[in-house]
Amino acid sequence: MTQQAPKSNVCSDRFHLSSTDNIVCYNTVFYNKDIQQNKPEDFGNMEAASTRGVLSHLSLLEVQARSRKTQPEQQSRVVELKAKVEALMVQRDKLRAETETHKNLQKLRLSMDRQGADDEEEKEEEGMDEDSENAEVLHLMARQTQLKDLLDLHHLIGGYDVIQTRQGKGVCVSVATAYQGVYLDTYNLEIDLRPAVRIARHNVPPFVPLKRLAEQSGMQTDLRTFLDLLSQNLNGFSGRCRQLQLVKEQHGSVEVMESNVLCSILVLMFSVPRGRAAFLCRLDYTDLTRCLPTAVHFECTDERLPESPQWKMNCSLLLEVPVHRALTAMKKSGSII
Repeated sequence: MTQQAPKSNVCSDRFHLSSTDNIVCYNTVFYNKDIQQNKPEDFGNMEAASTRGVLSHLSLLEVQARSRKTQPEQQSRVVELKAKVEALMVQRDKLRAETETHKNLQKLRLSMDRQGADDEEEKEEEGMDEDSENAEVLHLMARQTQLKDLLDLHHLIGGYDVIQTRQGKGVCVSVATAYQGVYLDTYNLEIDLRPAVRIARHNVPPFVPLKRLAEQSGMQTDLRTFLDLLSQNLNGFSGRCRQLQLVKEQHGSVEVMESNVLCSILVLMFSVPRGRAAFLCRLDYTDLTRCLPTAVHFECTDERLPESPQWKMNCSLLLEVPVHRALTAMKKSGSII
């Protein structure tokens, strides 16, 4: 008696390899019906073909689904890149226009600085391009930059802004301070001229001897001398404060041990390579109109070190160079750490 292979096993295997799709079920029925007529190698070929067909179809559907998802993303990316390109082109055109304007301004400034007031306009027109449409605007811009430079020079050499008040009975004076070409603080004074010259109001720091300066300069008869002396004191004070700030910013290994509000005394502590000994440096600014010290004192645990030739050179350096620059030079020479 011949035994037949159980259909359930064949059907379950075919179902496990594929899915519940109608095509797969049709293949399963076909195989169950004609299993006795087909050879084992024919069954393997048919199974592989059926499997490849279903997987290929599923892969195609997956690719189509992904393409539908990525297509809007690609379109939005293209729009974003186009907007970025347009923004860069606008920025490029703006930079080109600014560069061209800057070149024309330089030509105008050179002609204005070289020539006098009589033939200035003629020389300016020669320095510019003939086809320039903004000649008048460029001329005004060049004139503005020239006046601004003159005003900066006026402040840097000790000039003052003076405004009359109370119908000529008083004046308001602004004294600007600067250090190494950098504007720092501006101080204002309101001075009465009648019936006597006196300072009505001001914002000068209280530790600046304003009354003594007024008496010393003879403010009643010579107001300009008083303002010059006051400007020297204020610029010296602002310069010393600026140096102290630069020391703290540029030299983290140097510790500021002591300083007063007038910045006329400055005590620094730093280390030296020889045994990493602590070294104290005291700077005295007895001349309040200057930014450089008038005396330098060194203290160290090794009493012979301050008398060495190297530290005598450092002492001279501190007397001649601003303290933040002197410390930089001392570090480069290996005097301090």
